[in-house]
Amino acid sequence: MISVLVVEDEEITAEANRVYVERVPGFEVAGVVRSGGEALRFLGRQPVDLILLDLYLPDMHGLDLCKAVRGAGILCDVIVITSARDLSIVRSAVSVGVAHYLLKPFTFTAFSDKLRHYARFRSSVDASGEASGQAEVDQAFAALHGPAQPRLPKGMSPMTMAAIMQVLTDNPGGASAHTVGVSIGVARVTARRYLEHLAESGVAQRVPQYGTVGRPELLYRLV
Repeated sequence: MISVLVVEDEEITAEANRVYVERVPGFEVAGVVRSGGEALRFLGRQPVDLILLDLYLPDMHGLDLCKAVRGAGILCDVIVITSARDLSIVRSAVSVGVAHYLLKPFTFTAFSDKLRHYARFRSSVDASGEASGQAEVDQAFAALHGPAQPRLPKGMSPMTMAAIMQVLTDNPGGASAHTVGVSIGVARVTARRYLEHLAESGVAQRVPQYGTVGRPELLYRLV
């Protein structure tokens, strides 16, 4: 299990983050704290694998907490969960080793995607020994960040694409154009156009589904 410390000063948000973490297989909440000082004291008593960190804490900025954690020699990873959209803050977060940056408000799907990518990254680097080469290192980083959503051609809606991506995320074994269309309320031909774009962009792959009379049904699943 990957142990998680939630650092969030707003009670309702902290509880929501706790519940979300518990819903993702392979993760468990080690604790919930409301300030940077509480976080440092908690980490001094009990190590964790991952911190879910709000940036606007009552006693310090979240990135200052990251620096304090590193300075204390505490080895753990950080996913920032914040409303801060300033790109200079994003750059600073990267410079102190933040693994992911999730903007509020967010859906459970977006939240769980970050945790699942992190879990795949942990799985790829937890083995002992050395990487076999650059390809293995690249694979580990790809597991952490996952594929970027492709730029859309003219006439395609980002909202429709986001809805289709969510359907594919919720169906890891794959989904047909018909299933996707019914799920989000668009025509089958429209769903297929978006799915084909994802396949051509390398974000999804086509998977023939055999077992019925006639031509096999074509499913699409995220790579």
